[in-house]
Amino acid sequence: MSAVTDAAVIPESYFHLHLVSDSTGETLLSVGRAASAQYSVKAIEHIYPLVRTHKQLDKVISDLEEFPGIVLYTLTEPELRNRLKTYCMENGVPVLSVLAPVVRLLQAYLGGDPTPRVGGQHQLDGDYFRRIDAMNYTVMHDDGQHTDGLDAADVVLLGISRSSKTPTSIYLANRGIKTANIPLVPNIPIPGGLDELKRPLVVGLVASPERVVEIRRNRLLGLNATQPNDAYIDHDSVAEEVAFSRRLCARHGWPVIDVTRRSIEETAAAIIALLQEHRRKQSEAP
Repeated sequence: MSAVTDAAVIPESYFHLHLVSDSTGETLLSVGRAASAQYSVKAIEHIYPLVRTHKQLDKVISDLEEFPGIVLYTLTEPELRNRLKTYCMENGVPVLSVLAPVVRLLQAYLGGDPTPRVGGQHQLDGDYFRRIDAMNYTVMHDDGQHTDGLDAADVVLLGISRSSKTPTSIYLANRGIKTANIPLVPNIPIPGGLDELKRPLVVGLVASPERVVEIRRNRLLGLNATQPNDAYIDHDSVAEEVAFSRRLCARHGWPVIDVTRRSIEETAAAIIALLQEHRRKQSEAP
């Protein structure tokens, strides 16, 4: 489906980006957004997943006629692919198969012809079921639940309230990494045995007091439960919480990541790098 804005009211700082896929469209969306982020011009995304028939492609072409722009596609069916390319070329519409350059590079290196598979990266293989297993584990061990099973985790995240523990955990789980997260509260002891874990990587997440207070205020406003004098949003109290979490991690030798200016994806990437190093050291240990 394509959700668009009336072209008559779209300012010049916008452009239409059409993403046409015979699978879920996740690859196109990631590539399109990563490339668009390099420019100050905002992309109006028209997303067409599961395009596998000429009737479905008719909708794409109809939208292109009304909202011309750039077309990125991943189509394995030759007739559909050629029809879309022909339309774009005849009408001066920029078009690109985002996987074609990568496939050609692999073909030159590996030799032989590729075997096109629609949604091949989404097949129900061992990696897929590991991701499902990781997601189940992560949901079960969110926000300090079931701390008796922490040794089965790949990563354990520690942090005060509103330090992005849960969204980071879910993102990591989607990468197949079993992640538990535990809230840190001053004067409340951490779960027993946490400092003795060997297999999991334990990581502390911190943010600036100003950022934490801002997020907490917004949360309270959303819940219609604002309490101006509450220590939950008092700057000095929050600063002490942050200092407490830093001291705790330093005492146990756990790495700390400051998430103040990091996206969830950037935080997760830093954790994955730490996890790889952690596993390398474990494999080299006698």
